[in-house]
Amino acid sequence: MKRSRFSEEQIIGILKEHQAGLGAKELCRRHGISDATFYKWRSKYGGMEVSDARRLKTLESENAKLKKMLAKQMMDVATLKEMLGKKLLRPGSRRNAVDWAMKTKGYNQRRACALAGIDPRVYRRTSKRPADTVLRTRMKELASERRRFGYRRLHILLKREGWEVNWKKLYRLYREEGLTVRKRGGRKRAVGTRTPMAIPQGPNQRWSLDFMSDALEDGRRFRVLNVIDDFSRECLAAVVDTSIGGTRVARELDRIAELRGHPCLVVSDNGTELTSNAILKWQEDRKVDWHYIAPGKPMQNGLVESFNGRMREECLNEHLFPSLRHACRMIAAWRKDYNHHRPHSSLDGLTPWEYHQRSREDQTLNRANL
Repeated sequence: MKRSRFSEEQIIGILKEHQAGLGAKELCRRHGISDATFYKWRSKYGGMEVSDARRLKTLESENAKLKKMLAKQMMDVATLKEMLGKKLLRPGSRRNAVDWAMKTKGYNQRRACALAGIDPRVYRRTSKRPADTVLRTRMKELASERRRFGYRRLHILLKREGWEVNWKKLYRLYREEGLTVRKRGGRKRAVGTRTPMAIPQGPNQRWSLDFMSDALEDGRRFRVLNVIDDFSRECLAAVVDTSIGGTRVARELDRIAELRGHPCLVVSDNGTELTSNAILKWQEDRKVDWHYIAPGKPMQNGLVESFNGRMREECLNEHLFPSLRHACRMIAAWRKDYNHHRPHSSLDGLTPWEYHQRSREDQTLNRANL
């Protein structure tokens, strides 16, 4: 904007000459201004003193600054709305936001850093961490093979392969690669104290039974009878068929007992197959105690219920079964992997079979010491 030749004091002095009686034309000729300029001055400064003019100039200057600040603020708000697809919680995401603001919106570095909430020195700092390309690749391969495994079990699998990596570093790489397993929504739980379930102190002391159901591709339903050892968490059987009655359950328990011996106690729910005459006769003939949980209280048989959840997530939900034979083959393969390869968090990262073998070795050593 072109600066005026006259200051506010001079303009007010010219207007006072007009008020003293000098005509407008004579005044314009004397000072070399146009009629439009004179009337513009009179509409703006008419009746004002020099101090009033100075105050007006200050207010105009402050108003211009406020307008400029408001424009910047509105621009920052619009930029933030476009920038924040997600919350900027980590330095890497903040750096990306600064780069975007500088390239797309024309911000300078300092202003873009202030908008993203990162110090310019942090933005300019270059990371000295190694790329860990081979480790990332192997971790992604394992995660694609076992899609329901979190970083803890992946850490155990990598340690088995000889990778010496801290779990905190592995967790950082796990998050950066976007491998986080999506959790199911939590359910409301009763408030209060519960009596903890007593854990057997040796293998073959207590077995747990439960049924699951699923469907083939053509819609036909099939059932799975799961039998686990509560001490080692080992899956002793996963029987798949379209119908499993009490007689079949008794026959399968005898088949397991031929290899491991009969248990001291069996825990199950109150299903018709498990309360049938065949099962009552079986437990009486084999002298095996049978405990039925309270109706509607599956948490009283929590170990097998937890096992059912793992089978559902890692096997049944991961495959489509075109036939019953295919379902039997896939569930048997998963059961073998669960017993011999899958690390179990409640067993200090051991597999159920390793935990069972270690228990047998400990028992043998104790008997030798006695």
